[in-house]
Amino acid sequence: MSGLDIDPRDRGIIQAAPMFSGLPGAVLDTLLAQSELQVRPKRTTLFEQDEPASTFYVVMEGWVKLFRMTTGGDEAVVGVFTRGDSIAEVPCLAGGNYPVSGETVTDVRLLAVPTRKIMELNRSSPEIGLAMLASTSAHLRRLVDQIEELKARTGPQRLAAFLVDLAPTARGACTIALPYEKLLIAGRLGMKPESLSRAFQRLRALGVRINQNTVAVGDIARLAEF
Repeated sequence: MSGLDIDPRDRGIIQAAPMFSGLPGAVLDTLLAQSELQVRPKRTTLFEQDEPASTFYVVMEGWVKLFRMTTGGDEAVVGVFTRGDSIAEVPCLAGGNYPVSGETVTDVRLLAVPTRKIMELNRSSPEIGLAMLASTSAHLRRLVDQIEELKARTGPQRLAAFLVDLAPTARGACTIALPYEKLLIAGRLGMKPESLSRAFQRLRALGVRINQNTVAVGDIARLAEF
């Protein structure tokens, strides 16, 4: 794949990612020429915790989760990422190991970027280093937002915010398709599955009704206010 024949829509997604948004066109073209667009089915392991970090990814379509295994053998969800999100670039560019495991939640398309090529480019293009800082800063802001959400919001409020983010409209009634299974949604929101069920029940008073993998909302603006 050359940097010139990538689909314009895909290129727009890539350029919007913090890791690439500040790169000159020529540098981005050189990087894309060494990268690969991949299609991976649901539940594919992209990388495992503690293995050497050799490739990072930009999600083009679908969902990917990052998680760690606890000492008790449970899966702790660190984050769930979708279109335009970059994954695992920090450990790759720092020359370390993956601190988490990565697995596809749905069928996905990914841009796979080899660490070796980024490091080679970094020697001749100082913009790469600035892009690394921008990407690290974006991940830090996201982590702070997640911590604030867990500390400052109740379970029903976290669920409401999750649904508002997925909603196709900012006001009025709408139907939301849940992007992945409820067990993972619970993990993403820092809940147990039974707590997620109680949160949905609490939101019924706000006009929220769940049916299998879809959620009907009477007024999304009211939910956002909550």
